[in-house]
Amino acid sequence: MTIRVMIVDDHSVVRQGLTMFLTLDEGIEIVGEAENGEEALALARDLQPDVVLMDLLMPKMDGITAIKQMRRDQPDVEIIALTSVLEDASVVGAVKAGAVGYLLKDTKADELCRAIHAAAAGQVQLSPEAAARLVREVKLPDTPENLTERETEVLRLIGKGLSNKEIARELSIGEKTVKTHVSAVLNKLGVLSRTQAALHAVKIGLVSY
Repeated sequence: MTIRVMIVDDHSVVRQGLTMFLTLDEGIEIVGEAENGEEALALARDLQPDVVLMDLLMPKMDGITAIKQMRRDQPDVEIIALTSVLEDASVVGAVKAGAVGYLLKDTKADELCRAIHAAAAGQVQLSPEAAARLVREVKLPDTPENLTERETEVLRLIGKGLSNKEIARELSIGEKTVKTHVSAVLNKLGVLSRTQAALHAVKIGLVSY
């Protein structure tokens, strides 16, 4: 299945460059481009992309604000924050807003393609350094909010970076059932993304990095 990707960046040369090498991956289709957060929100509603690559520093509406609104409008869209500088405030802000991951703009093409495929599968991939920093910075509930035993198990597997399909296989249940459990976990924890849920799993000791 082809992954529908939308690129959001205020520099046309960046959008062109990303499009040029991402289209070399047969599993990726670029369905649209936007040059600011406002345009991105309107376009995403029309195009229904699977994954959005979101610049953080843009005019009219910045990337973090756009990520937060897009996650609320279209919870099925996975968003990867793209930034030129790795600043704690930007990384933490993007994850709090609901980004599934973050990358620097100098990321190699094959690594970016892998990240897009992982995001489309709902996988959370955090380096130990990033996980430690984010767990420290992102305020999360200290204990699971009335999670059932099965929901706690799903949270543990999210924390380990498994996709819905892999969780379904691990627990011998249907993928639709996994989606229902994931939604319940996010709602009970009061978080917007699997990344935040994964950080919670680390924080309460379900998963160690």
